[in-house]
Amino acid sequence: MSDLPHCPVCSSQYTYADRDHYVCPECAHEWPQQEAEETAEDLVTDANGNALVDGDTVTVIKDLKVKGSSAVVKVGTRVKNIRLVQGDHDIDCKIDGIGAMKLKSQFVKKA
Repeated sequence: MSDLPHCPVCSSQYTYADRDHYVCPECAHEWPQQEAEETAEDLVTDANGNALVDGDTVTVIKDLKVKGSSAVVKVGTRVKNIRLVQGDHDIDCKIDGIGAMKLKSQFVKKA
């Protein structure tokens, strides 16, 4: 298996290295290898592999128990205006009826 990144434009897995650039054979997009290595560290993706950015709306894909409370965040709960942070739980948000929460990106999908 190759360690090459997927194309940032079309998400193709068939990228290849050409000198100091990566090239996508499907959409012909080219980007520098150094830039790809720097952004790969900061990239936060949802359960389906879609890139998340600040201000996105996401949907919870699994019932999540709230620590220290009997409340549960139900499947299908929409969370608006997320904020990405560094750490184990990489999403800060406010959920109606529960309040401020930290979520893991692996339990949400982009809406």
